[in-house]
Amino acid sequence: MSDIINANPTILNPSDLPTRNSHARKKQSSSTYIADSIARLPPSRSLLYDPFSPQPASEDSAYASGASDEGEDEDETAAEDIDEQEIYDLISTISDPEHPLSLGELAVINLPHIHISHGTPTPDNPTPMSHVLVEITPTINHCSLATVIGLGVRVRLEQALPPRFRIDVKIREGTHQSTDQVSKQLNDKERVAAACENETLMGVLSNMLATCK
Repeated sequence: MSDIINANPTILNPSDLPTRNSHARKKQSSSTYIADSIARLPPSRSLLYDPFSPQPASEDSAYASGASDEGEDEDETAAEDIDEQEIYDLISTISDPEHPLSLGELAVINLPHIHISHGTPTPDNPTPMSHVLVEITPTINHCSLATVIGLGVRVRLEQALPPRFRIDVKIREGTHQSTDQVSKQLNDKERVAAACENETLMGVLSNMLATCK
């Protein structure tokens, strides 16, 4: 294992993290699917790599094996009251790939940096598309794991939210030396799909998402 990139990150007290007293409505079947489908993959031997670099394709890819099969009998088009707090609850518990801490505790994920916009329902389209934008804040501006963290956030939301949600994950402006490049990679569907065919990377994501409730 390579040396830790940021050995002394700022850590927030869990009691100071934003939360909702009532149980947020989460799609437990989707999170269970993530754990079951990628738990079999081997753990990463090194985290210091570019997940978007060319990798040999795997026919057994967990990401490409039909993730949408889970919950086919559910009405995915039904409108749901999903707000910024629920999105925060879904992704703030993701584990950092370096530290035994969550992205919420490290302030990589912050409630004010999550934005949701809902389309206006019409008689012809009662469940219009909604847009979720998550801006992540790396702990240091040269963090080489920013793409891995962003990919974990994206995979988590794609599995947990109904298909009517369009998801964008970006690096918050001014918090990383390669903000535009990393943000572009995280929102390129083809590159994301190709990256998730890497078994080593999926092992990393398995560990990161294992703490999600």
